[in-house]
Amino acid sequence: MTMLEKRAWTYMVVSLVTYGGYLVVIAGRLAGGSVTEIDYVPVLLWTLGISIAASIVVGIVTGMIGDRSTRTDVRDREIDQLGDRIGQAFTVIGALGAFVLALFEAPYFWIANSIYLGFALTMIIGSLAKVIAYRRGGFQQW
Repeated sequence: MTMLEKRAWTYMVVSLVTYGGYLVVIAGRLAGGSVTEIDYVPVLLWTLGISIAASIVVGIVTGMIGDRSTRTDVRDREIDQLGDRIGQAFTVIGALGAFVLALFEAPYFWIANSIYLGFALTMIIGSLAKVIAYRRGGFQQW
């Protein structure tokens, strides 16, 4: 497994776990009232911080396991670019969702969560695309 494939797995798993944890905490708080009453900001910021720190730590640990080669070839770079392009579409979708919500003066909760969902999907779907491309032998088969 190449370094870039390990990184894709790391980002995908960490993003799934941290965003899932965020949803569980927020869902628990929503059970008691409306979205305008819950204090989501600290949870959102902690989740983002934990996600970044966990990605770094898990990336270092997985980098020490198995092949430590940092060499990449054309195929690795093409797969990495493909996954990034696919993932970045979700950043745009999240931003557009936040833009529309802001135009309709939606509560800040929905605007912030639209952006965060876009970020999470960027990492999850982009990494998933990379993993699939690695497992299928490259991006030409897409």
